[in-house]
Amino acid sequence: MTNDPDQTSQPGEQPNPGIDMDAKLEAEIQAALGDMSVEDMLDYTAESRPKARGEREFKRGTIVSVHGSDVFVEFGPKSQGICPIAQFKEPPVVGASLEFVVDRFDEAEGLLMLSREGAVRKAEWESLDVGQIIEARCTGTNKGGLELEVANHQAFMPAGQVDLRHIEDLSVFVGEKMPCEIIELDRHRGRIILSRKVTLEADRARAREKLLGELEVGTTMPAVITSIQPFGAFADIGGMDGLIHISDLSYQRVNHPSEVVKEGDQVNVKILKVDRETEPPRIGLGLKQTLEDPFTSSAKTLEPGAIVSGRVTRLAAFGAFVELAPGVEGLIHISELSHERVQKVSSVVKPDEIVNVQVMAIDPDKRRIGLSLKRAKAEAEGDSFSRDEDAEMRRLKAQLGKKFGDNLKGGLG
Repeated sequence: MTNDPDQTSQPGEQPNPGIDMDAKLEAEIQAALGDMSVEDMLDYTAESRPKARGEREFKRGTIVSVHGSDVFVEFGPKSQGICPIAQFKEPPVVGASLEFVVDRFDEAEGLLMLSREGAVRKAEWESLDVGQIIEARCTGTNKGGLELEVANHQAFMPAGQVDLRHIEDLSVFVGEKMPCEIIELDRHRGRIILSRKVTLEADRARAREKLLGELEVGTTMPAVITSIQPFGAFADIGGMDGLIHISDLSYQRVNHPSEVVKEGDQVNVKILKVDRETEPPRIGLGLKQTLEDPFTSSAKTLEPGAIVSGRVTRLAAFGAFVELAPGVEGLIHISELSHERVQKVSSVVKPDEIVNVQVMAIDPDKRRIGLSLKRAKAEAEGDSFSRDEDAEMRRLKAQLGKKFGDNLKGGLG
């Protein structure tokens, strides 16, 4: 039965997997091939087309013999297969039990055509088939992707199939050999379409499964920044991505993650959370947790009464925050800004202004440092600060004196 492209599928009717392809991949290929449609390149039926990688069958079998370049495998009394010896790093031992990928069933031979997961096959034109992992050499680039050579034939790889992420400059691959999967093949026109991304995804899936079993909260490990978002940065920890929340990027105040990291940066992160119940699993990472806490080191050197210099970082209705060192902030409460009554914090200090302040108190547990601007100014002017000289205190005493008169004993100082 032929497929009519103008025919409308009936409700509930399943699309033909041999003709329908991933829309994104189809767009990439057509953009590079121009008027040549992918359907024109296909001369095999849906029944003969190998399964996609995610659906491929894995079987464990016993090696029964090795003849020349072929390894014969038995899966049962009525199930045998053959695997190229080139798929093995070392010559296999007869009797060994190994896992194989079933590429297809050869009806003429009555044998399963096998390969080893992750093995790279030296390309031979006659033996090429969709789904095979082969080694290709990049010979050049074009506006749509990479030009490659496979078994002395030209092949093409759409830009979106080169890597897991967008590659800005594809010329870095020219001259390189790389493992690829054949995703489309047309022998009549001698054209091959390859994907490196598929092999990378398979490698990543295997690494992810292993990684999930080994991850422990508190572990520090290397990572690569893969994406920057307003709320944080995603990092690849070797098979899966975790999120470094913006609050865990630095001990300093961060307005946007791009102030701290950029895509491609290699960093060390600490595992803060692992949620295996979600799909995909959620991994919480920390970057600042791998660095020395500046508050801890500063708290050891700062003492109440000390005069220190700092930069006003931001203003609030209740006071001003001052950066004493990278990642270390203290608060000047509005009552400690001036001896006079302060209506607005901005009337005394401005953002980015450098000020001298006196350390009033340090609370390591709450990570708080109390500062005073008015006390530092009084000390700089050579005056010993007295509460009797505070304008607010004088105003309060005057009010209470009118009410209680001579009955106000002991004072408020």
